[in-house]
Amino acid sequence: MRHALKFAICGLVILGLSACGSDPLTRGVTGGLMGAGAGAGVAAVTHGNPAKGALIGGGIGAVGGAVTAH
Repeated sequence: MRHALKFAICGLVILGLSACGSDPLTRGVTGGLMGAGAGAGVAAVTHGNPAKGALIGGGIGAVGGAVTAH
């Protein structure tokens, strides 16, 4: 279980660093999509609810992507 969690955290970091948009809307959409995928994946690995993980991750990713400066 620890190995899977470490793998999931590394994946989240890589996904977060790969999102590069030129305007806030693009960054918000890509951040939301990647956050939703990452949230669902982490929830599935940790035996949580993937739908809730996708909603939470998508929301955090969208806000984070939209408010970051390029």
